[in-house]
Amino acid sequence: MRYALINGERHEAEPRLVGTCPGCAQAMIAKCGDQRIHHWAHKGMRVCDPWWEPETPWHRAWKREFEDAWQEVILHDELAEKHIADVRTDHGLVLEFQHSHISPLERQSREAFYRNMAWIVDGTRRKRDLPRFIDGHRSLWPSPWRGIYATPFPQECFPSDWLDRAVPVFFDFAGMEPLDQRAGIEQRLLWGLLPGRADGHAVIVALARQRLVLAARTRPQIVPAREIVVTLGYRFRAARVEARRYAGLPAWRRRTRRRHAARF
Repeated sequence: MRYALINGERHEAEPRLVGTCPGCAQAMIAKCGDQRIHHWAHKGMRVCDPWWEPETPWHRAWKREFEDAWQEVILHDELAEKHIADVRTDHGLVLEFQHSHISPLERQSREAFYRNMAWIVDGTRRKRDLPRFIDGHRSLWPSPWRGIYATPFPQECFPSDWLDRAVPVFFDFAGMEPLDQRAGIEQRLLWGLLPGRADGHAVIVALARQRLVLAARTRPQIVPAREIVVTLGYRFRAARVEARRYAGLPAWRRRTRRRHAARF
């Protein structure tokens, strides 16, 4: 954890400090070695949040984009079990930064508990993820709105274990390394897979990191995911109906309608 309580106030880990856990009030010691980022750990093997995982520098860099008071916010479920959200804004939006492997059951449990949340996934952990996206993103169909795309084959872009989430999942393919000036759009933007399907098509949103951070700070949602998916689904269905009508027209009328047809 980044914070522990010392005399009732939150402090970051520093050598030789001793504090208490904000969640369970048990003793914590500051871990300030050279191999890992400075952090607080419970004495012994105690972990008061069953969803806890070790933090990486990538986690810490993302959390620092947000106010200190929004980081490591303690929430309770109906059984009084404590969970510590990576970030929870004043608008009630929870952000969970995920680097390590996570089981499908735990993903589902977090989504059901937090509800209004988004995942931000480290797309550099597995070597295959960025090359897959570079190959697959060329097939994305641009929508009428800038930065919003659709594809019937999301598995060609993203890891299979993140395809059918109930909340938005944003992939960070840049990681912690400074971006080369020649880096492609795949690494310069975050790519968000929205929940649900638009007439069978997965919907993807591309956002610059600072745009995503600003949206998370100032809105209850990063993007209106449901409205985007529903609207695109309606447009896809309307285009399909129009295509059927068009196929039944005489050839001379098809040429007339083609000149006035929208993309979809």
